[in-house]
Amino acid sequence: MKLYSTNNKTLRVSFQEAVFNSLPQDKGLYMPELIPQLDPFFIQNIQQYSLQEIALTVASALIGDDIPKADLKKIVDDAINFDAPVKFLNAETAVLELFHGPSYAFKDFGARFMSRVMGYFSQKGDQLLDVLVATSGDTGGAVALGFLGVEGTRVTILYPKGKVSKVQEEQLTTNGQNIRALEVDGTFDDCQALVKEAFNDTELNRELRLTSANSINISRLIPQTFYYFWAYAQLKAQGISEVVFTVPSGNFGNIGAGLLAYKMGLPVTHFVAGTNLNDTVPRFLRSGSYEPKPSVQTLANAMDVGNPSNWVRIQDMFDGDLEHLRGMISSYTYDDGATEQAMKGLYEKYNYVACPHTAIAYLASEAYRRDTPGTYASVFLSTAHPCKFPDAIDEAIFAKVTLPKGAVDLSNKPKLATDLKVSYEDFKAYLLANR
Repeated sequence: MKLYSTNNKTLRVSFQEAVFNSLPQDKGLYMPELIPQLDPFFIQNIQQYSLQEIALTVASALIGDDIPKADLKKIVDDAINFDAPVKFLNAETAVLELFHGPSYAFKDFGARFMSRVMGYFSQKGDQLLDVLVATSGDTGGAVALGFLGVEGTRVTILYPKGKVSKVQEEQLTTNGQNIRALEVDGTFDDCQALVKEAFNDTELNRELRLTSANSINISRLIPQTFYYFWAYAQLKAQGISEVVFTVPSGNFGNIGAGLLAYKMGLPVTHFVAGTNLNDTVPRFLRSGSYEPKPSVQTLANAMDVGNPSNWVRIQDMFDGDLEHLRGMISSYTYDDGATEQAMKGLYEKYNYVACPHTAIAYLASEAYRRDTPGTYASVFLSTAHPCKFPDAIDEAIFAKVTLPKGAVDLSNKPKLATDLKVSYEDFKAYLLANR
């Protein structure tokens, strides 16, 4: 597998180099030199395969000989050891539940696969691998649990103070061992900017072996394609072959993975991006002018991203063709009031408890159905277990949530976090002083 930078298509690096360096020096993002087309027979008969078999087929097509298939199978079987079921709410609307992994969020797919790929490529005696990650909520917990105890790695997670939920914060700050948490007095965009600056700091990179665990890393994006293929397999098993996926979108890695699956041959009719008030991409799709703005805090905190990193990948897949993008992606934006009403409506109508991100996806899927009637199955993605959002969900509804045992156990562990101002000099000093 060879990859180029979205800022320099003449550049070529190996998959291993892209995994460890994660961000090209030109500040672009890595993309596959060629997006492989899956065998039509596989797609036509996809309902006959298990999630792990589908994941291995997709990963093999993308990664090629960089990891022998027998070794890749071990990675897939170890990383993707939980389900992602499609559950129908009515005859035409279903939810794809992506929260059945250890951190109760869809990012378990990416984080667990990435940690095992990095472990596979790391050699004994190599310099310690410093994994940096900025999180707006769920990424940090998934990365922490994905890398916890992985030999030869040290993880530093930056999260915005007061802008993640209690369970999310506990997943970041109660691990110890090789996991460190920095509580940044700023926004997610501030955290992300600090991480990006570290990767572009030549002096720091001479001292430390840095890599990223954010969705800018290609090894996070690849496994997120798996559940789109798996969802389609479940639909095909029920005789359904036409699907519209609605994705709650913040940094746009999740929907980017869906579009990559589409480019590989998954027959998706359309994608819908549901956002909160951080609406940079919806505004771009309407106006054609990309104008990032500072992020705004909302109930759907994992989507509080004012300048989504992964949008450049999506534009790259469509060669910057705005009309083509508009033909494949619709978008809708909702405020906290609408999100709260959607969570209540889902429970009252379907007895379904959803997190705020899932509720936004539901609203967007309903809006697209009204705007574009058809015979397709509308599948919206549930990206996190509702247990992670006690302050965002109506108290009477939250009382119906069964807390996973792991979430209950977290509350009894001490918080291990270091305060950090929004200062790159302070961040760099911390990394050098605590190596």
